[in-house]
Amino acid sequence: MNVPNPIPESPWQRLRRYTPARVALGRAGGSVPTGPLLDFRLAHAQARDALLRPLDEDKLAQALKAASGADVLLLESAAADLPEFLLRPDLGRSLSSASAEKLSRSKGTGPDLAIIVSEGLSTLAAESHAANVVGELISLLQSEGWLIAPVCLVRRARVALQDHVGEIMGARMALILLGERPGLVSPDSLGAYLVHTPVVGNTDAQRNCVSNISDQGLSSADAAAKLYWLLTQSRSRSLSGVELKDEFNPERRLRD
Repeated sequence: MNVPNPIPESPWQRLRRYTPARVALGRAGGSVPTGPLLDFRLAHAQARDALLRPLDEDKLAQALKAASGADVLLLESAAADLPEFLLRPDLGRSLSSASAEKLSRSKGTGPDLAIIVSEGLSTLAAESHAANVVGELISLLQSEGWLIAPVCLVRRARVALQDHVGEIMGARMALILLGERPGLVSPDSLGAYLVHTPVVGNTDAQRNCVSNISDQGLSSADAAAKLYWLLTQSRSRSLSGVELKDEFNPERRLRD
C-alpha cells in the first residue's frame, strides 16, 4: 500500500541537493513538517552541547604535545568560568594575572610564531580539529626553520587574547585556533586567526582569518596549507590583516 507524501512537492526542494542550509523544508498545514522540525531541534541541541560540554584539558594538552613535539603551556584567560566568559567578552581577551606571570617566567628568546589553542565557543571544535591543524602546520613551518614557541592551551579565550600572549612572548606573529560560535550545521567549526606584531590594542583589521575548519568545511590539511601560505607571506612582508590579501591557490600547491 502506497502512503501519500503529506509534504507537497515544490521546485525549491531541488536546492537541497546543493546545500545543507535549511531551505525548502515544506510545510504541513501551517507548520513545519515533523521531520524537519525534529532535525532542527537535534541540531540546536548539538550546538548547545558543543558550547557547554566541559573541555578535557589533559586529553587536548596531550594531543597538542604529540602534534607539536614539545610541552604545552596550560593557561587561562581573565574570565573565571563559562558564564563570565559568555557575559564578559572583554575578560576573554587577556590572560589572568597568574597566567600572565607564568608565561613571563617561561618565555624564551622571541619566537617567530606563538600558537594559542582554546575551546572558545565550541569545545567540540577544539577537541576534534586543533591538534590536527597544529601538527600539519608545524611540520610545514619547521621545514623552513621557523622558531615556534611552545603551544599555549588557554581556557576561555577570545580572539584578541593572541595579542596579550604574543606581546609577553615577544613573538613576531601570533596564531590562535579556537572554537567558533556553533551553528546549526557545523557545531564543530574551528577558526584560526593570525596577526603580525601582536600587541594589546590591535584591531580585527590587523588579523587574517581562516574559518570553518570542520567535517563540513575545510579539512585540517587544507587549513594548515592556507595558514602556512598566509604566515609565510606575513613574515616576508611584515604585515597582516586587510593589507594581506588571501591569494592562496590550493591547485598550485597540488601541482608543485
